[in-house]
Amino acid sequence: MSTHTTALNFDPSLLLRAQNVRVAFFDVDGVLTDGGLLFTENGETIKRFCTLDGHGLKMLQKAGITPAVITGRDSAPLRARLKALGITHVRYGTEDKAPAAQEMLNELGLDWSQAAHMGDDWPDMAVMTRAAFACAPSNAHIEVKAIAHYVTQREGGHGAAREFCDLLLVASGRYAELLKGYIG
Repeated sequence: MSTHTTALNFDPSLLLRAQNVRVAFFDVDGVLTDGGLLFTENGETIKRFCTLDGHGLKMLQKAGITPAVITGRDSAPLRARLKALGITHVRYGTEDKAPAAQEMLNELGLDWSQAAHMGDDWPDMAVMTRAAFACAPSNAHIEVKAIAHYVTQREGGHGAAREFCDLLLVASGRYAELLKGYIG
């Protein structure tokens, strides 16, 4: 029988702020990707996603926290990735993110006190200031980091979303239980 204790340690005030989160909104470029845009000769967009982030998004779902995506762009690779992760609450091509987030909250029967948002640039700020918990990757714009409750150690597209997911899982009280399922 395993006696493993978790290695994560977050400030208790952050966990308290995040404990009632039931939906986590994510931006894509700069959060789930590194923000770079690669184009093929045919003008198609190529995106790189981090598998650590993907697993974190799946773990949120297992813990009863709905991952939702609001992004200013749209692409076939993004749609394929979100489908593979089972993320169904998505708004593509949305620059005005707060109304889109409000629509999703209404659909889920939730309010802003149950929402978190991870963003990296100005279009994310309206959602971040309304949500109960706001997070930014370490390479986010300085104004976004200034309003975030938590700034990750990792950069967008390189595990920052996973760090945010882990914080939400610890705050929900489900992290250790989920981890134990992988240890045995």
